[in-house]
Amino acid sequence: MKHFPIAHTFSIVAYDPASGQMGVAVQSHWFSVGSVVTWAEAGVGVVATQALVETSYGPLGLEKMKNRISAPQALMELLAADELREVRQVAMVDAQGRNDVYTGNRCMEAAGHVKGENFSVQANMMLNDMVWPAMAEAYRSACGDLAERLLVALEAAQAAGGDVRGQQSAALLIVETERPQNPWEGKIFDLRVEDAPEPITELRRLVQVQRAYAHMNRGDGLLGKGDVEGALEAYRTAASLQPTMDELPFWQAVTLTDLGRLAEALPIFRQVFLANPNWAVLLTRLPPAGMMKENPIALKQILSLLENNHGTNDQER
Repeated sequence: MKHFPIAHTFSIVAYDPASGQMGVAVQSHWFSVGSVVTWAEAGVGVVATQALVETSYGPLGLEKMKNRISAPQALMELLAADELREVRQVAMVDAQGRNDVYTGNRCMEAAGHVKGENFSVQANMMLNDMVWPAMAEAYRSACGDLAERLLVALEAAQAAGGDVRGQQSAALLIVETERPQNPWEGKIFDLRVEDAPEPITELRRLVQVQRAYAHMNRGDGLLGKGDVEGALEAYRTAASLQPTMDELPFWQAVTLTDLGRLAEALPIFRQVFLANPNWAVLLTRLPPAGMMKENPIALKQILSLLENNHGTNDQER
């Protein structure tokens, strides 16, 4: 007898023409729901396959869409070949925004879906039948980028009652609608919370962390193009989004030092070393690796902050 993963859950698939992004987000009282339900490929489409899951709807649906079959047609063809379609719940949207969703009549109640323009929400084994309408309304009225709107939809589902069993895992996967030059490119968010008491809350935190790192990466790109001030502003934004994360200001300070702006870098290094003195160890390894300019005088000044920090800590004791 073939084993089918069980992923009773609520999810949303959506295409956002304004940003050129499409994505899928999900939450379930099931371990590692993202490894089963969420599928996406840049320039192709996204899929959510749930309830009594037939995992192949993900890769086969993407393959059909990649071959220029619309999402509604791809879903119809896969359902027609599936003898157990009445226990499936599947949603697809392609890179042109064409979408469709199916809820089998044997999906566990409360189960249903809402199909909207460029998106659908779907849920099964919910506490009540208000969950998926709440998701649709939240998504339609939400502001912000696609990641924010998907998160708002998940939060609305949970607020309306959510999975009758409670919460455990969540995932968010967003890709570009333009087909990238290389198949490994085009992912914007690929985040999973495998097991947590409040997975949607943790997923939102991870989105914020990734936003910070995206600004850091953008800063590196701007610096490579010679836009120093633009790069520094991106680094500052990254650090402000995650003020308790010491790695982001560390690299900002390294960049400032390489630009000859040591006076600006020193107070940042001081705070970083207070958080974790091992950053000073890493700093000494950067010039030999070619990741920082050789500048013994500046390096000596920076490392002297460690002694000052020790003195400050002694006084605080």
